[in-house]
Amino acid sequence: MRTPAVMTLGMVLAPCGLLLTLTGTLAPGWRLVKGFLDQPRDVVLYQGLWDMCREQSSRERECGQEDQLGYFQAEPVLVARGLMVTSLAVTALGLLLASLGVRCWADEPHYVLAGASGVALFAAGLLSLIPVSWYNHFLQDRAVLPAPASPVTVEVSYSLVLGYLGSCLLLLGGLSLALSFAPWCEECCRRRRKASRTSPRHPSISTVYVDWPQPALTPAIKYYSDGQHRPRPAEAGPAAAKPKVGFPMPRPPPKTYTNPVDVLDGEAGAGSQGASSRSTRPCQSSLPCDSDL
Repeated sequence: MRTPAVMTLGMVLAPCGLLLTLTGTLAPGWRLVKGFLDQPRDVVLYQGLWDMCREQSSRERECGQEDQLGYFQAEPVLVARGLMVTSLAVTALGLLLASLGVRCWADEPHYVLAGASGVALFAAGLLSLIPVSWYNHFLQDRAVLPAPASPVTVEVSYSLVLGYLGSCLLLLGGLSLALSFAPWCEECCRRRRKASRTSPRHPSISTVYVDWPQPALTPAIKYYSDGQHRPRPAEAGPAAAKPKVGFPMPRPPPKTYTNPVDVLDGEAGAGSQGASSRSTRPCQSSLPCDSDL
């Protein structure tokens, strides 16, 4: 498998940043002081984090100059010493992780180690950029960074420039290696989606079954509930001898028979005796009595 481009770029930029940062930390060239009145015009003084060197006409260079103004006790110098050394140590750790994670000799790189090395290198770049920027901010402040009074001038020297370049390279290399987390994150997301598809889904809200008591039904309904006929308590057996509860259902009145034909029609001329006997017959029904027949 080819090494990804982000890993290759990070492995190129990070060692370059380490080299520049190491040179800027050790070299005595953070600040250039020149224009001394009691010395030749071509005499310059290079001030760094650990040493000061006096140079004349670019031919004679004398290091280990005495600090007469308390330059090495200045707060930006002390902080820069600690942070630059810490940055170098973190950079070495990041390069070690990168060499184990990229694994150019193997078929497939280790994405997690490569991404962790990128995070370490990015942090190292920040640790070196902070003291360089702070020192540059107080470069001409003679109260913070002591220097001879005017007309002596103070300028930026090469070590400060190397510190800026090394910090930027470490930041870019660390960011490039940190992008190695992308394939690993993609693989993790694919596994989670696959596991969610195969595993059964559980409802988010649990179903709770409550056994509510059945309401009491009226006698006219409870024996015919659910469309089925249930026997009354009196019909269930001798053990259920209970008084009947309910109300009587109204019954329809009996139908009476009425004869639409008048059977006495044509007998109006009969004697008054027959009429009187029919008028006094004891039969109360609308049907003809036997005596009439």
